[in-house]
Amino acid sequence: MHAFLHYILTIIFILEFFIGNLGNGFIALVHCMDSLRRRKLPSADHFVTALAISRLALIWVLFLDLFVFVKSPLLMTRNTLRLSLTAWNISNHFSMWFATSLSIFYLFKIAIFSNSLFLYLKWRVKRLVLVTQLLSMILLFLNIVLEIKHIDVWIYVAKRNISNDLSSNRFSEFSRLLLTPSLMFTLVPFGVSLIAFLLLIFSLTKHVRKRQYYTKGYRDVRTMAHITALQTVVAFLLFYATFFLSLVVEVSTFEMNETLMLLFSKVTITIFPSIHSCTFILRHNKLRQDLYSVLKWLQYWCKCVKTLNS
Repeated sequence: MHAFLHYILTIIFILEFFIGNLGNGFIALVHCMDSLRRRKLPSADHFVTALAISRLALIWVLFLDLFVFVKSPLLMTRNTLRLSLTAWNISNHFSMWFATSLSIFYLFKIAIFSNSLFLYLKWRVKRLVLVTQLLSMILLFLNIVLEIKHIDVWIYVAKRNISNDLSSNRFSEFSRLLLTPSLMFTLVPFGVSLIAFLLLIFSLTKHVRKRQYYTKGYRDVRTMAHITALQTVVAFLLFYATFFLSLVVEVSTFEMNETLMLLFSKVTITIFPSIHSCTFILRHNKLRQDLYSVLKWLQYWCKCVKTLNS
């Protein structure tokens, strides 16, 4: 039973890996082609493109991480751990913060508030997002420094007490120390996105009441823009929560030193950067139309190949 579950989880992870590469690669390719064709992209598309590229990197890091730490634990050396740690932190950081930047952008572009500070930031939303990204780099630097310090301390203790074998049972203690800072730093972009979500709800409620009072209706463009932005942010928060809980499971897993649970946590973590990109494509009108065009072209190509072979 244990071997069967291990096999099923491995298959699911591979499927998520291919889905994530296809989905995020499609988003990045479409927007890059639009940029070359039109010489200019909307600001939101820039954030979406950067998010897709960062998630491609994250998916590959998760794949390599699974191969090293689950399939081949003997490959763990000091340099391997440092490289894996740095790659994980950088890809995860940009994946989180680009999505958070998209939430901030939707908030200031769509929400309606009469507050002077809000209006000031609304006219400078691109600069605000850029400053947010730059400030988040401080958190990235602190996270990497803290976790590299944990690696060095753990290796020093392991060499003194056990041996140079980094695949010993003390790996569970190291992994707990390694992932705990990631959990803490992950809460920051989640909190920012949650605040943006709550402000969008408040703005929508205020707008609908005002609209009903004057026109007895609320199906206007502004309302639909609020709803679309909320749907995007809600989907992001749901997958974000799944991602965060998966990290918690992974920390607990390393405490128990259970390979099957570790593989399960990797599968659930990969849901966020892979499946979320597919939901984004299906909800985005232009991306959905482009996907439909590609599928039609593939159908036509398959018919041509079948005709030539027959």
